[in-house]
Amino acid sequence: MFDFISGEILLFDKEENWSSFDVIGYIKPAILDFEEKKRGIRQKIKIGHAGTLDPLATGLLVVCTGKKTKQIDQIQSLKKIYTGSFYLGATTPSYDRELPVNNQYPIEHITEDLILNTAQQFIGKQMQVPPVYSAINVGGKRSYELARQNIELELSPKPIEIYRFEIIKIELPYVYFEIECSKGTYIRAIARDFGKALNSGSYLNALRRTKIGDYDVKDALTVRQFVDILKKAKV
Repeated sequence: MFDFISGEILLFDKEENWSSFDVIGYIKPAILDFEEKKRGIRQKIKIGHAGTLDPLATGLLVVCTGKKTKQIDQIQSLKKIYTGSFYLGATTPSYDRELPVNNQYPIEHITEDLILNTAQQFIGKQMQVPPVYSAINVGGKRSYELARQNIELELSPKPIEIYRFEIIKIELPYVYFEIECSKGTYIRAIARDFGKALNSGSYLNALRRTKIGDYDVKDALTVRQFVDILKKAKV
């Protein structure tokens, strides 16, 4: 039996083209209805997610309710694991598939050894410049809002750490990877920097978050599965 007011930590497998806020918006009415049926009164319930996923990304989204929302910062600080693929030889302004290709680059010089060796160069503590198409606050506005107005931005680099960067498969122009990294790491920015390090270009073709600390996407539900469980639950 759920108790969303005392607090729950919920694991969702986010689908592509859903924002993190879309997930909250979809499950919140079902949670409020469930607690109203259980308690006979409709109450306000805090609901928040512990780490944003871009709409084009899929995978693990941790959602906290009630008193468990106090753990959001702690969960956000945990290591994260992502799988996905880069597309070599081209770039986009958003560093992923959200926007069309703006530049193309040669990839004939790129070998398997070059890719493997370059990946190892990214391991460790470093300063990373976030994508301008991100939710970073710039003068009271989101960075992506200014970028969409064609306002030029220079974002300050942020400290991150990459603990592991494994190349899973190479099928040029696609490179498949698994990355374990710290809070605040933008995989889209890694795609950008990886292309530059190869003397070419790169953008993020696909991304899936599989773990946050010990929380695993294997234990997650889709939002539709979760809502269906609440609707069928006897309270």
